[in-house]
Amino acid sequence: MKGALRLAAVDPVAMRLGLAPGLALADARARVPDLAVADHDPAADATLLDALAAGCGRYTPLVAIDAPDGLLLDITGCAHLFGGDTGLAADAEARLIRAGLTLRHALAGTADGAHALARFQTAPAPDEAAAIKRLPVAALRLDPEAETGLKRAGLKTVGDLACRPLAGIAARFGADAVTALRRLLGEAESPIIPRRTEAMIRVERRFAEPIASTDYALAVLTELATEARARLEERKAGGRRFEALFFRSDGLARAIMVETGQPTRDPAVVMRLLRERIETLRDPIDPGFGFDMVRLAVPVAEPLAATQLKLEGGAIHEAEIAALVDRLSTRLGRGRVRRFRARDTHIPEQAQLALPAIATATPAAWVPPAPDEPPLRPIHLFDPPQRIEVIAEVPDGPPHRFRWRREAHEVRRYEGPERIGAEWWRRKDGAVDQPGLTRDYYRVEDVRGRRFWIFRHGLYSEKPDPGWYLHGIFA
Repeated sequence: MKGALRLAAVDPVAMRLGLAPGLALADARARVPDLAVADHDPAADATLLDALAAGCGRYTPLVAIDAPDGLLLDITGCAHLFGGDTGLAADAEARLIRAGLTLRHALAGTADGAHALARFQTAPAPDEAAAIKRLPVAALRLDPEAETGLKRAGLKTVGDLACRPLAGIAARFGADAVTALRRLLGEAESPIIPRRTEAMIRVERRFAEPIASTDYALAVLTELATEARARLEERKAGGRRFEALFFRSDGLARAIMVETGQPTRDPAVVMRLLRERIETLRDPIDPGFGFDMVRLAVPVAEPLAATQLKLEGGAIHEAEIAALVDRLSTRLGRGRVRRFRARDTHIPEQAQLALPAIATATPAAWVPPAPDEPPLRPIHLFDPPQRIEVIAEVPDGPPHRFRWRREAHEVRRYEGPERIGAEWWRRKDGAVDQPGLTRDYYRVEDVRGRRFWIFRHGLYSEKPDPGWYLHGIFA
């Protein structure tokens, strides 16, 4: 029935009692009166799966998340470090058992094959190809309608489907069925999409015995930052993003990432940012059973040449400003510290963008004002512009009096108009014959010496009753 609470997952004990995912909670309680249940939390499941994926980075950098409860690892060229495929799988299983988790795994030549064998194979088989052909058609991961059609046609296993002509399968069940079959049989590529791309530089330290001291792990991380600097110097580059990973012995991992506004390879700067980031964590780093590996990665790097210091200390001053931006962004958050950047447009409210200061290494140059001339644009702009009541000469004349926030202002001086047309070429519908309304801007000064920037939105030839707006106030 619709709206009923249902079981999303069950543990082995509940499964032995006859409960299964999808069963209504009322029916489950009727079978097991003392059933213990908890609300399903998909976000927490996704967080745990991501932590497990980070922990699997100890085995291979190519780790993909197979939501909602699976991981795919490409261990090509990595298994020998753990005594072969069997040794790697045993190590992963032992770590997950210590974390209180149950593992079902399978090894195959393709990602689709490993996925199908892990989820549908009851016991390991020596012959991979034969085991895949014995799997049910549900292993193809087709839509329910296509899967039901295959079963009604008597095609219940992958082997039943593999012995049929592919043209007939495509004509009756769609091209997706053929593609899924060929990928499962290894006749078509089934690449995995890694959770994270491999870092430009990666240094790590493994421990024979897990360490339970976070301070000691940070000391090791300092040594790794020095090693990363040497590699960055070889490439004449500096890091813009640094990621520290603390691998726990139970298979979980904790990642801490910091960014810099300018390329750097100074270990002191990197460690200061990492320590400040760790101090602001709501959930402190927990070593659990201990860390058995610490890694420092540099996912983003940029060219970094030697810097010539100015005699008056200008370069030092710029470096101090960059360091301050890095520290504030690390403590307050990436989007909390912003920098204005010029944009190529003549629309006043769109002429600048407020971007994270740490993400804009080189701000674009602003147009300098003419010497001994008043500013063309006010420092403060209203967003959106505020509606005002204006008495002006018509048609298209300057303002003589306006009312803003219930206060009347007599205009003593004015300058303008500065006519700004709409950007008709940016219209999504491409309607060139409807370019929008023209703006006539005036810089005005009232009798009390206050200066405003106001505009008429539309000409009388464009609109019978154009409105007036206050867009900014001059200092």
